[in-house]
Parts: sequence; C-alpha cells; structure tokens
Amino acid sequence: MSTGPRLTGLNPAAKLIAALGIGIALVPAVDVVTGGIVLAAVLLCVPFSGVDRRTLLILTGPFLLMGLSSATVNYLYGEQGLEGAIGVAVRLLAIALPGLLAAITSDPTDMADGLVQRLKVPERPAMGVLAALRLIPLLADQWRTITLARRARGLEAGYNPLSVVRLFFGRLFALLVRSIRIGTLLATAMDARAFGTGPRTHARVSRWRAADTLLLIGAALLLVVAYTTSARLGTLVLLFS
Repeated sequence: MSTGPRLTGLNPAAKLIAALGIGIALVPAVDVVTGGIVLAAVLLCVPFSGVDRRTLLILTGPFLLMGLSSATVNYLYGEQGLEGAIGVAVRLLAIALPGLLAAITSDPTDMADGLVQRLKVPERPAMGVLAALRLIPLLADQWRTITLARRARGLEAGYNPLSVVRLFFGRLFALLVRSIRIGTLLATAMDARAFGTGPRTHARVSRWRAADTLLLIGAALLLVVAYTTSARLGTLVLLFS
C-alpha cells in the first residue's frame, strides 16, 4: 500500500543540500527545543523514505548509541544538567538523520549524476562517492566472511568481554586490509578508464523537479520555525553564548 510520495523519487542533489543545510544550521543551537522540532519533522518523513523499518533501525543504531553516550558524558561532566545532556543528544540525531535518509534513499548512480550535473562537483570525487556507496554491501559481506572464517578456526570469545573486544578489533583490522586492497584495485581500474581526466558524457540526465525545490524550501522553513519557536519560548541556547 502506497504511503504517498517517497523520498526515493527526489533528486539526490536536493536531498544532499537539504541535509547539509540542516546539519550546518543546527550546529550553533544546543537547546533541546530547536533540535527537537527538527528531529520530529525528520522522523515524520521516515514513513515516506521507502526503506523498511528493520534496515532503518540497523543503520540508525550507531547514531542512537552516539547520542546516548554523548548525553551520558554531558550529564556527568557538563554544566547544564539533564536538559543540556538531552539537548546534545537530540541535536546530534537531528543532524545525522537527514544525511542518513538522503544516503539510503538515493541510488548511488543517481547520486553521482546529481553531484556532477547539478552541484558541479568534479567527476573524480563524484566517482569516488559512487564507488564508496557501491562498496558498502561488499564490505558487509566481507565482514560476515571474516567472522565465519574465524569461527571455523575456533576463534570464539565465549563469555569473556576482553576476548570480545580483542576479536572485534582483529576482525576490524582484517576488514581494513581487505578494503585497502579493493580500493587500490578500483582506483587502478578507474585510472585505466581515464576517469577525471576530462569532460565525459552521461547516460542519464539528472532532472530537477518542482518537488526538489519544495524540499529545499521546506527545509529552510523548518529551520526558521525551529529557531523562532525556541526563541519565543526562551529556551534557545547558542553554542558560544
């Protein structure tokens, strides 16, 4: 059953601009109201993302952990108490979630086309972004392969937390080595095909529609509403105030 227009139909360049604008604009505001309004609005867009809940929960897990740890540290060692700690966590999530939605609702090829054709990004870094997005599923498969290979060799942590940490960083180092090898091969292949050496034709045109403009206008209005509301409520706290 359709839930209406989906974020996947918008131009990736528009989503990227909106996410960057929200992230940069929220940096000065450390109060819970400003970030909370933006976060609530972004969460309302989640049902229209076209991404299943399980995938979204897995991808947002690290950000939730970062928010919880930041809130804990600020609560224990900060000067603004619980309210300040919650404000830091909410601001972090409000900054991170739009970028996450922009990434997971965009096809990597469409993202590269939007970067080059709409944002005029040089082709070499744009192709790097495309390659990185394409390699994410491969790295996930490599992580599973490394885990199964070590388990087959009897490298299990059991109930020892120190062994869990040691084995985790061992797998992480193995994944880093494999990613460097894959990246080197990919860079060599791209150089052999003369990527980034001159203008290239494009198989698909990155189209900018009215909905993309409305997205940017909506992001700007959301920030204005968030700052205005927190200022009128007297809760606005700026970073260097």
